[in-house]
Amino acid sequence: MTPFGTELRQWRQARGLSQLELAGRADVSQRHISFLETGRSKPSSEMVMHLGRTLDVPPREQNALLLAAGHAAVFSETPLAQMPGVESALEHILSGHEPYMAVVLDRRWNVVASNGAAGRFMSLLFPHPPDWVGAPLNLMRLSFHPDGLRRHMISWDVTAAHLLRRLERDAAAHPHDAGLRDLLAEVRSYPDVPTLELARREASATDLIVPTTYLVGDREVSMFTTIAIIGDAHDLTLAELRIETFWPADEASATAWGDLVVRIQDDPGGD
Repeated sequence: MTPFGTELRQWRQARGLSQLELAGRADVSQRHISFLETGRSKPSSEMVMHLGRTLDVPPREQNALLLAAGHAAVFSETPLAQMPGVESALEHILSGHEPYMAVVLDRRWNVVASNGAAGRFMSLLFPHPPDWVGAPLNLMRLSFHPDGLRRHMISWDVTAAHLLRRLERDAAAHPHDAGLRDLLAEVRSYPDVPTLELARREASATDLIVPTTYLVGDREVSMFTTIAIIGDAHDLTLAELRIETFWPADEASATAWGDLVVRIQDDPGGD
């Protein structure tokens, strides 16, 4: 296990802070930060949590910091199936977003739940589930695979760069998560994926949003997404869930989506 001092230094440097700057934000002495990083001082569990919050360390990684400092983990991890009240709330949000798509994702971009619109849209694009998808359905793999959603996207390079930036940030936020590192390596290995240098470039300041445009038959549908999280979650499962809802980016897309909904209802099998 990596010593606590090394972990603390890595998080401080990842946030672009000097020891003095971290000390000022955490309201402790620079000398104490230095002693913690060199291992000359052992932090209490309260200090570990305080520094973790100051550095905006995700809950799972705060657990790792606690363990590295010789303390017990604080955040539990409860299967979603054991939290029926949360499941019911998520189902309400998903169904309430109809007729537009909505999905619930975990930290590794696996689809935990989705509404009927998302399933019906998938049936239009993939009448027969491809064998490379696997289970659980992973939204990044679905997007980047050569036979995946990218085949139905206009301006794939723009969308890919946006998604790759998000995945890179997630992997950096969870440095101990081998699954996220493997997923990032996997999507980068696919053909015609932007380099990380290109993916890190910011969108034009004149771009209010960066929608994804799908080509479904002869119809173009541009969608943007909003992301919601469960507020003040003290369980890892809940803290890492993201609710992603899709919205038409313009009136033409709203009309096209409405036509697609009618088409799906008339032909639910996608034939």
